[in-house]
Amino acid sequence: MQQPFVELLQANARHADEFQSKFDDVQDSQRPEVVTVCCSDSRVLQDRMWENDEPGRIFTCGNIGNRVVQQTESGTVVSGDVLYPIEHTGTNVAVVVGHTGCGAVTATYDALTDGVSELAGIEHCLDLLKPQLEPGLELLPDDVDRAGSINRLVEYNVDRQVEFLRESDDVPDDVEVVGVVYDFQDVYSGRRGEVHVINVDGETDVETLRDDNPEVDSRIERLWEY
Repeated sequence: MQQPFVELLQANARHADEFQSKFDDVQDSQRPEVVTVCCSDSRVLQDRMWENDEPGRIFTCGNIGNRVVQQTESGTVVSGDVLYPIEHTGTNVAVVVGHTGCGAVTATYDALTDGVSELAGIEHCLDLLKPQLEPGLELLPDDVDRAGSINRLVEYNVDRQVEFLRESDDVPDDVEVVGVVYDFQDVYSGRRGEVHVINVDGETDVETLRDDNPEVDSRIERLWEY
């Protein structure tokens, strides 16, 4: 075995020592409070960003581009990864987690603007993002550089994923859908590793969101309102 995996096993042994009793209440079932849909970028610490060390609390999904959509024979539907906890475990909060410098958004941007192609498996994922992102290209400000365009499209993608969940008949109306961006590039005004709320149930106006959510008003921030 290569050393990186050996080190993972060693870390897992320490994890098992610490978590022996933490699985007592979730041996036979789970009732996660939240389902998160994160980008599967190695820099996005999907549980660690919430300081989560409680098994059964967060149902975590990951894919490139933090997508909630899945293509089936009957068309585009909410991904089963996201829908399962909502349908079967009583989860009533869904959080779409984008992140600064997203590679999937970058690759989709390049595919749409320059016709750059990828390997078939990656291309399939990008094809699910392209319809979500393409309308946003025309809305980009003229005075932002490539990095600024990518990070604005990160927000745009989160908005579209939130919108898809809100409009789906498969997601009950009482499920709250929140869109956030995880920043490790000093793009937003907070510290590296902070999550910034950009969308709650389709509402994207920063001042409205701050008025409606005063307990977290300092964490509500957007790069653009198109």
